Amino acid sequence: MALQVVLVEPEIPPNTGNVSRTCVVTGSVLHLVRPLGFSLEDRYLRRAGLDYWRDLQLHVHDDWEACHRALRGRRLHLFTKHGAVAHTAVRFGPDDALVFGRESSGLPPSLLSRHPGQWVRIPMWPQQRSLNLGNAVAVGVYEALRQLGFPGLV
Repeated sequence: MALQVVLVEPEIPPNTGNVSRTCVVTGSVLHLVRPLGFSLEDRYLRRAGLDYWRDLQLHVHDDWEACHRALRGRRLHLFTKHGAVAHTAVRFGPDDALVFGRESSGLPPSLLSRHPGQWVRIPMWPQQRSLNLGNAVAVGVYEALRQLGFPGLV
């Protein structure tokens, strides 16, 4: 069993490269939801992921509906600054999906409205807009793994 990390319409290649590296070193599966703001062949994406790409469990979905079908049966945690529940208060399970939005605008309001009660917030100063996507994913994944006792990791 593995955590599922979902990036909905990511825009910046190095961020996705860094997220891919986090997924590989934690045994998490990465899902990318189109449209992507870059090509999967982008040199910046590959450079940020270094030689980890060959070990990445990657699924690319044409849209949120396709991704949602692939994740059927898994609990979703939508990371958004609008969430009422802090990531440390969520009780994560080993097969959960952690969902993150675009760097410029976060998760689409239409997606958020379809999943009320599943919004998760990473606390930060209120006058600030957001964390870097790669950092936000790392915070979420490592909190989930901490709660789960880092299964399979040394």
